[in-house]
Amino acid sequence: MPVINIILDPVFIFIFKWGMMGAAVATVIGQVVTAVLAVWYLKNMKIIKPEKGDYHLDGFVCGRTLVLGITSFLSQISLVAAMAAINNMLRKYGAMDAIFGQEQFAQIPMAVVGIVMKFFQIVISIVVGMAAGCIPIVGFNMGAGKHFRVKELFIRLLIAEAAVGAVALILVEFFPQQLINIFGAANESSYYTEFAIKAFRTYLCMMIFACVNKACFIFLQAMGKAIISTALSMIREVVFGVGFALMLPVFFGLDGVLYSMPVSDLLTFIVAVFLIIGTNAKKELRYSDSILSAGAGKGCTCS
Repeated sequence: MPVINIILDPVFIFIFKWGMMGAAVATVIGQVVTAVLAVWYLKNMKIIKPEKGDYHLDGFVCGRTLVLGITSFLSQISLVAAMAAINNMLRKYGAMDAIFGQEQFAQIPMAVVGIVMKFFQIVISIVVGMAAGCIPIVGFNMGAGKHFRVKELFIRLLIAEAAVGAVALILVEFFPQQLINIFGAANESSYYTEFAIKAFRTYLCMMIFACVNKACFIFLQAMGKAIISTALSMIREVVFGVGFALMLPVFFGLDGVLYSMPVSDLLTFIVAVFLIIGTNAKKELRYSDSILSAGAGKGCTCS
């Protein structure tokens, strides 16, 4: 879907002059194509062949699925709230700006941030794919009681996700003009280009933390830590995402909207570190207590 959006967004927004409606149409088309491809894939799988009776709903299976998927559901809902706040602030404070308050430049802030978010979605799609690929491995090793393997996988995943974020950071910081040209910025005004460069460099300057945070959400969910994963997701999107999107523009104007994402990602990373360390410390303490209890039951003495 991101690839379709990247192609259709500039066409509908700048060539057809549809503005925000063009971005919405491109998103809907992307979703429809994605749904069609998903159905085609399910019907053409070689390993699993769905039968007619497989489509009947089972209450127990639905309940388990709901519990496992509630984190992703809340994450998507909270993301909508965060994007709504960002879009409203772009419109409000863009109208107050000396340049973007003019009618001919009024759509630049929202169009630019939309393009920046499309690039962000591409990177996050890679991050999500890598983290999702770990889910069956995590499930197997958690069930086998091999928690040390899960911890080792978690560390390797974070390193890999940080590397993806580092590559994306290099692109947005050192090659923003090339990224902008992909979307036809050469045909736009100098105000568009200047704001787009600033948006790429500012809005995505904490890409490494953003990638690591997303990996943490998914990995914790795979480990069965649904409460912690949901809490982190809600903190990122609602508390920080919406909160800073509403607060920072009061002090920094339109630039405050651009500051909201990196500040949210950095603070979420700090919160995630404390929560993960605290959870791991409690687990190690329970593990030590169980060993001591087992040793006491066998009459062993410890010096």
